[in-house]
Formats: sequence, C-alpha cells, structure tokens
Amino acid sequence: MDPAKMNTQATATSPGLEVSAEVLATLAEIGEEVNASLDLDEVLAKTAALIKRHIDYEIFGVLMFEGDGSYLKHHFSIGYPKELADNLRIPVGQGITGTAAATGHSVRVSDTTKDSRYINAIDSVRSELAVPLMLQGKCVGVLDIQSRHIDYFTRDQQNILTLLASRLAVAIENARLFQRVRAQADTLLLLNEVSRETSSTLDVEEMLRRATEQTKRVIDYQILSIMLYDEDLKVFRHRLDVKHGHHVQGKLRATASEGIVGAAATLREPVLVPDVTKDPRYLMVNPETRSELSIPMIHKGKVIGVLDLESPQLNYFTEDHVQTLSILAANLAVSVENARLYEQVARDEARLERDLQAAKRIQGALLRPVPSEDYGLDMAARYLSAREVCGDLYEFLRYGPQQLGVALGDVSGKGTAAALYGAVAIGIMRSLAPQKLQPAEMLRQMNQIVGERRIEGRFMTACFATWQKGRQKLRVANAGQSQPLLYKDGRCDKIQLTGFPLGIFEEVSYEEWGVTLESGDILVFHSDGLAETVNKEGQFFGTGRLRKLIEQHHELSATEISDLLLREVDWFADSAPLADDRTLVVLKVR
Repeated sequence: MDPAKMNTQATATSPGLEVSAEVLATLAEIGEEVNASLDLDEVLAKTAALIKRHIDYEIFGVLMFEGDGSYLKHHFSIGYPKELADNLRIPVGQGITGTAAATGHSVRVSDTTKDSRYINAIDSVRSELAVPLMLQGKCVGVLDIQSRHIDYFTRDQQNILTLLASRLAVAIENARLFQRVRAQADTLLLLNEVSRETSSTLDVEEMLRRATEQTKRVIDYQILSIMLYDEDLKVFRHRLDVKHGHHVQGKLRATASEGIVGAAATLREPVLVPDVTKDPRYLMVNPETRSELSIPMIHKGKVIGVLDLESPQLNYFTEDHVQTLSILAANLAVSVENARLYEQVARDEARLERDLQAAKRIQGALLRPVPSEDYGLDMAARYLSAREVCGDLYEFLRYGPQQLGVALGDVSGKGTAAALYGAVAIGIMRSLAPQKLQPAEMLRQMNQIVGERRIEGRFMTACFATWQKGRQKLRVANAGQSQPLLYKDGRCDKIQLTGFPLGIFEEVSYEEWGVTLESGDILVFHSDGLAETVNKEGQFFGTGRLRKLIEQHHELSATEISDLLLREVDWFADSAPLADDRTLVVLKVR
C-alpha cells in the first residue's frame, strides 16, 4: 500500500480506527510469516517482502551485533552495494542505526543532510527510519529502511515497524537459537570425525599433520602452531606450524611460563586475547598477528602441549571457538600421547631386538663347534631356539688328545635370562676343565659353585660324560637332564641315571655310570624340547619315537642322525612354532 494513501486514509475517515485495523492485519500477517520458519535468512527475506508491500522503501537492512558487541554489521540487506554491506561497521551510539541500538528507541530522520548523526554511506539517501529489535528489554539488532525522498517516512509507519520489531526480535532470536543448536550439532559431528581421523595413525608427525588439516574444518585460521612439551628441556617445542596454508616444520621453542602459550599452560585453561598489543604477556613472533587463542592439551592432568592459533584480525576468536577447540585439544592430547607412547615402545622394541641379535651372536660364539681332532668318534651338535636366544647349551671340553668331556644342559625358563644363566654355566665348566674332572665330580663342583650364586627361581639340568679314546670307555653322570639314549647291540635304551638339578641344593653327590663302547655304538644327549613336543592332537613325540628312529637309522652318520631326529620332530608338530628349545649332541663310535 502506498504510504501517502495510508496517511490520507488515516486522516479522512474515523480517526485512528482504519489505521489500527490495517496495522493489526499487517502485524498478524507478518507475525504468521516470520514465525513459520527457523531459518534466519528466510525469516529476514520474508520480513523485507511483507514490509515492502506496506512501506515502499528503497533500501532495507537488518543489522546485528558483531565481535564483542561494540558495533553493528548487516546480516541482511536490500539496495546496498554488496561490498558496502559486507564491510560496513557501525559503532554502537554512532549514526542513526547506532543511536537506535544504544537508546533502545526508534529514530526517524526526515532529512539526513540536516542530521549530524547520519553516516553518509550512500549519497542519495535523504530519509531514514531505524527501529531497534528489542527482546526482554535488550537490543538484539536494528531494522533500518531508507529512501531518496525527504520526509518520506511517517509516524504511523514508525509505529508499525516498532510493533513489528518486537515480533521480529522474537523470530530472529528463535532462528538464531535454532541455528546455534544446529551448528553445535554439526560441530560435534565434525569433532567426532576429526577425532577418528587423528586417532587413525600412531605416527606423531603424520598425526599432527592431519590435525592441522582437520582443524581447518572447525575454524578458518590463518596461523596455527602445535607445540609439545619437552620434559628434558622444560620447554614447548614447535612440532608443526602452518602459516596461511603452508606447512612449516617447527623449530622454535618457548619456555613453559612465557607468552600466551606459557599462560595457557600455567593456568591450564584457554587464553583468548582479542588484541595482542594490549596484552603484556604477548611475545611477538609473527608481526602480522593481532589476536591469539591458546588452548592447553591436557592428558591425565598433565599439560603435554599447546594448540595455538593467531589471526591478523582483531577480535577474531570467539567463545564458540574456545569451546570447540577445547574439545579438539582434549582429543588431540589423547592421540598425541598414544602416538608418543607407541613411538617409545617401537624404539624400545628396536633396541631390544638389537640387543637380542647381539646376544644371539655372542651365544653362537660361546657354543664351541664339534672338535676336529680325532677322538675316535663321529660327532654332531644341533640346537634350535624357541626364542631369539637359547636356554639350552652344549659343550666340548678337551681333556687331552685321548680324552674328551661332553655336556648338554637345559636352564629353567627361556629367553635372555636363561641364555645368560647358561653362559655362566659354560664359563664354570671351562674354568673346571684343567682339573680333568670325571662326570660325577664335575657335576658336584658345578652345583657347589652355582649354589653359591643362587638366583631365585633359576636352576639348570645337565648331563656330563667323558670319553677315553684308547680304552673306548664312556663315563656318564646326570643332574636332572633327560636321560641319554645309548644304541648298543642292536637296541636303543635310556641310560637310567637321575640326579638333582644344579643350583637347588648346596651339597649333592651324583651317581656315575661307565660302559665300554664298540664301533657303531651311538650315544645321544637330547633336551626335553624334543621328546615333549606336542602335535595337534595333544600327543607327545616321546623318547619311544626317538629310540625307534635311532634303531631304524643307526647306519647313518652322526650328522645325518641329528638332522633326521629334528626333521621328524618338526614334521610331527606340523612345523608349528617351537614351544621349547631343541638341542642334540650325537656321538657315534668309529
């Protein structure tokens, strides 16, 4: 409806009655329309169209508070050049709209050229009507219309917009609340996705790189730094910096108490600085920085790093940013700590692997090869370890050109500790070798020495034998080791010798047994890893199978017998990983 006609009707008929009826009808229509949607842009567009039907404005705008609430900015506009609407900032208390926002009362200006408050944004404007959007006594924005004609807006139109503004304020607030809830839901979904993405890798550098990329989806930052705390140096080290989209490997360091970063770490809470030039804690690193937000990354009550964002704009970061980034920093702290723990474990495992390989080489060097001298015996020795190093051992002691000492032992347990214990046992045997002790005495003295250095939970079984070439005489004693097998006269039987393992009781004597061997006789020392190997059905390989194999293949050489026995045991177990060390020493009389 043309405003001039509205004014004429208002004065030509029943005073105030028709105006009131039309105003009520207009308000009812606008109220119904604006309350039909929770989309803020849609609400404002409908409002502008409905008002246009009753007040033929040329320029329309709805301004809302921005930043810290000290200025107004267009949220919706018609008739403004886009660049002007996007960039125009009106301080509260200045201009026509700023005055309406500050006072809470509508302002109607008949001639803008005569009003000192007018901010000349568009030269052709002559009339302006600004109405504050009041909600529960608080201004949430300003509805502003303008015309190129002098004295264009009437008091009745001012009354209409004033009544409309209260309804529009409610609709705007509902739409903003809905928009905020929806944005929070979207943010939570996004944060969950970001958390999954950053948790999908255990490489610290890769995880930090992903974190910077995903953070960009949460906030459009200009400068971002991720700093992790170095316990040794007591500083925050820049692990990754991103400046205007370019990744830079961080090299800077910051002490744990200086700057905005130090403040966030010390306070253990986010620090938001709208203007860094007004904060004495700020340390200038990037000259273009005007505002900064630092979020501590806390894991199990401990600050492990800081997420720091900077912007060349004043008042860039908001409380919503603080809330969102605090959730992100908490998730990031868990991911960082997990990745760092994984890296530590990987380093420890690599070091342990190097140590085990070195121990394996040392153990291999400790185990002497089969003697090359002619003792009248065909000899072979084999050992397979269930782990990197072996808890079994064998040894050859040269008592002279005619006499040889042979030992096989098995330390309780497996792995490095057992191998170390076995190395000690080999050292003890070699130290006793010059005395040329016979089997029973050798085991007695070894037990005494080991007992003096007793280690709780550790002991060793051992079988020791001496062979005299000229007399073809074999002597054997046993300290709890698997009973040796002797092939003689077409049969393979156990040598029935028992005894206490070494290192359990201090004073122990051992039984010694002797026999004269002939050409073709075979003596087999073996650890329990062979006989106690289990197949898929839970059956043991057993000494019976070992004895039968030796009887069937007694014509083979010592080396061939050794390889045959190990091969048969492996086949029986279907090549399953070793559960125990397997060690063999085979002596065949020539």
